[in-house]
Formats: sequence, C-alpha cells, structure tokens
Amino acid sequence: MVMKTNTETFRKIFYVALVNTLLITVCYSQDVEYYLKDRGTGIATSMFGTYINEGEIILYPFFEYYYDKNAEYEPFEFGYGLEEDFRGKYTASEALFYIGYGISEWVMVEFEAAFIDATQWKAGNDPSNMPEKLNESGLGDVEGQIRWRYFREAEKMPEVFSYFETVFPFQQDKELIGTQDWEFKFGSGVIKGYNWGTMTLRAALEYNSGENKVELGEYAIEYLKRVSDFFRFYVGMEGAQDEVEMIADLQFHFKPWMFFRVNNAFGITSKATDFAPEIGLLFYLNKMQE
Repeated sequence: MVMKTNTETFRKIFYVALVNTLLITVCYSQDVEYYLKDRGTGIATSMFGTYINEGEIILYPFFEYYYDKNAEYEPFEFGYGLEEDFRGKYTASEALFYIGYGISEWVMVEFEAAFIDATQWKAGNDPSNMPEKLNESGLGDVEGQIRWRYFREAEKMPEVFSYFETVFPFQQDKELIGTQDWEFKFGSGVIKGYNWGTMTLRAALEYNSGENKVELGEYAIEYLKRVSDFFRFYVGMEGAQDEVEMIADLQFHFKPWMFFRVNNAFGITSKATDFAPEIGLLFYLNKMQE
C-alpha cells in the first residue's frame, strides 16, 4: 500500500513537472522565434555575441592581455633606421571601456577607449641599435562606430547589417601603442539563426590616412549558442589580411541586466598574436530597474 501511494505521488509530481515544462516552452516560443532564441531581437554590436535594442545602454569595462613570442616589427618604425622585418617577443596589458546606445531598432552607436602598457623585445638577429626592449604606456586605441541594419531576420532570410568605424589619431608621438593616423573602416555582414545555433559572416574594408590606401580589413565567421538563460558561448574565426585567430567566448548571465564574459583568442597564423585572454563585466543599464 505504501509503495502504491509513493508511486502515485511520483506520477503526479512527474505530470505536473511535464506540464509546466511544456507551458514554459510554449510561452517562450510565442515570445521569441526559434531563429532569434540565441541572440534576441537586438542589433549586433562589435562585442562578440552581444546585441542591443532600442533605448538600451551598454557599459562594459574589461581587461585584455596579449602575448606573442614572435611579433613582427621593423626597427625603422621605432626610429632605429633598419627597414627590415624581425620577430621578437611582445606583451601588453590593456584596460578598456566600452559604451553602446541603441538609438532605434535600426541604428546604434558605440564608443571604446583603452589604456595600454606594451613591451616589444628586440630579436636576437636584429643588428640595429634598437635597445633590448621598448616599453610604452598610455592611451591606446580610441574608436567609435555607428551600426545599422537594412533588414530584420526572418525565417528564411538573414539579417543584413553594416557599420562604419573611425579610429582617432590620439598618439602621434608614440610608435608602439595607440593610433598615429586616421583609420576608417566600412563593413557589412549577415546573421542567421537556426535550431542548432546562430551564424554570422562579416567583412570590412579599411583606409589608413598615413598609408593612403584601401585594403581588406577584418573578416570573420562566428557561431553563437544560447544553452540556457544563464549560459551562452561563442566561437569565431577572425582575421585581418594574414593575421588570423580563433576566439572562444563564454558568457555567464547572472542577471537580465548583467553578464560576466571570459574569452581567449588563439593565433592561427604566425603573424597573429599567440593568445589574448579577456575578462569583463557587461551591464545593460536600462534593465537594472526592471
């Protein structure tokens, strides 16, 4: 009798749990189409796997470290005469601050600034009078973007977006850090969500006023998957000319208005940085009072 009662109780609990699960699934599918479940309805920002809606404000302070055992450099670039490529160790620590704002459901703007401490070591076969290591610290890259989408994603059509970026020449007296000349980028991409994840393809053209030429800028293929309300992950391959790296990004969404990000970039080609880990805490300010 006791066993029969326990079995009936277990069945009731199981059926209640099953019904609740089905109701939650139905409600969720009504709120968000399956192809938007990984990313939501927002515009893609320049931050990996991060999107913004109209009226939202994103603040993202983060830290990044760079290590490259054979970074390419020319002594001439640092004022030491020899116009020849060498490979030497390079390290840097960078504190960055990012802010983004969703102007409308079609347009967003963002701004990013960095403070960096970087060191370039002299290669063993470098005959120039360059010192054994060069170190510079101060303001790093300062850039702004405007991003817009032409079409929203539909069940059988991808979302199409573009962006324009400006990097400001705030470090004209530095050689190792910051940007010495105006840089402009124009890029476009497509996003498509599936049951198994969301794919993004993008590419850009870049113009440097110092070199006065247009060339291929960043290009990437990206994958984002929402495992649960708490956890999402991103995997991407990003390159710029002959520098290509693989990126793995983990997001832990502790609150609807905050998530912790940790990622690492691994150099695939010899000219890419060997690895560049990043950690940061991202806030959606408008959601904090919801």
